[in-house]
Amino acid sequence: MVSVSCVLLVDRHGRLLMQLRDSHARYHPDVWGLPGGHAEPGETPEQTALRELNEETGLRPTAGTLLAFARQEVPEHGRVKHYFCAATRAGQRDVVLGEGAALVFLPAAEILDERPYTPGTREVLARFLGSPEYARLTALAATD
Repeated sequence: MVSVSCVLLVDRHGRLLMQLRDSHARYHPDVWGLPGGHAEPGETPEQTALRELNEETGLRPTAGTLLAFARQEVPEHGRVKHYFCAATRAGQRDVVLGEGAALVFLPAAEILDERPYTPGTREVLARFLGSPEYARLTALAATD
């Protein structure tokens, strides 16, 4: 299976950074997902997540590290997805659109609306938004 790493990045208002994939995306064009991507040879899932986050958004986690949140096999797509979470003090103005059609911080109340997501993402988002990690990272991002 192909290893994919994604980042649940939380800002000081509890918003999550979401990516709208563009129509040219090789996999799942024109749907929403999280910043992330495929591992390069020799990379750990965490290294992949940090590299992809920076390449796609220009951002790094506030504390410089990621916390492992979930691992999800998506056999129908030949993928295993590693989800990491982190806080950021960055705001929308700090986001650099390095890939995709859009990168936006969305309020938690809008995350689970009817928008289409990459396979497995909606389930992980629902779990994350109800987790103690989400509350802890929101508080961490709000500290100066």
